[in-house]
Amino acid sequence: MKRTGQPNAIEKALQVLLAFQVDRPRWGVRELAAHLGFSPATIQRILQSLKAYQFVDQDPQTLQYQLGRVYYRFLEVLQSQHAVVQEAGPIMRRLSLETGETVHLNVVDGRERLCIDSVESMQSLKAGMPVGNRSPLYAGASSKCLLAFSPDAFISAYLADLSPAPLTDRTITDKEMLEAEIAVIRQRGYAESLAERTLGLGSLSVPVFSHSGHLLAALSLAVPELRFRNSEHRKHCLQHLLEAGRELSVRMGWRGPYPKPFVGNMGGESEHRR
Repeated sequence: MKRTGQPNAIEKALQVLLAFQVDRPRWGVRELAAHLGFSPATIQRILQSLKAYQFVDQDPQTLQYQLGRVYYRFLEVLQSQHAVVQEAGPIMRRLSLETGETVHLNVVDGRERLCIDSVESMQSLKAGMPVGNRSPLYAGASSKCLLAFSPDAFISAYLADLSPAPLTDRTITDKEMLEAEIAVIRQRGYAESLAERTLGLGSLSVPVFSHSGHLLAALSLAVPELRFRNSEHRKHCLQHLLEAGRELSVRMGWRGPYPKPFVGNMGGESEHRR
């Protein structure tokens, strides 16, 4: 339920914490006060309380605040709530060794893709994917994979309300093209992208199913463009990724064909975006 009137002290503290984002990880007191519309004195009191419990840290030189290390205590708890994370860990580590690439596990959170686990490549040239990273469901292989294998009702509602904004010059922003891309992903059983969300980054993604055949997650590889454009390497990565997606789905109880066959008609063919 949406609250009306002035926020109480707890709500103000929550607004302060939510102001720390990937594109703005540090704040000064006056900057944050202006951003939220609170007085500097209020912001200072809130930040000092949060600092006392390690929810924020303060840089001794710049005096700016950033999120504290206390959140790492919650990471294992959060991941334990997703049974798929526990089963995925060994598979992801093996997949990273087999391909030499960064592996990440993603779920649908609202209308976004959320990374819930990641195994970073050991190579010097690598693509990172931090836990907690988010992106819209229309951009990038992992996002499109999650969207494509979601229930039809969710896809229809998502597309009906969508006003896609380009993240790069390769982002799909046309709804008909996105609908056609969804159909292709369902038919071939995996998604791929190059520089749709981040320039210089390619990605491959496959679905993970539950015992009932419902989508649980997307297992993905983040690959630097230099290696992604190597067709042999991309083929090698896709082969191991599909095997890993099948194994993880089986561990989660799925006993049907993998990838799950596409039924119905979401639209026409679309060219693979490379």
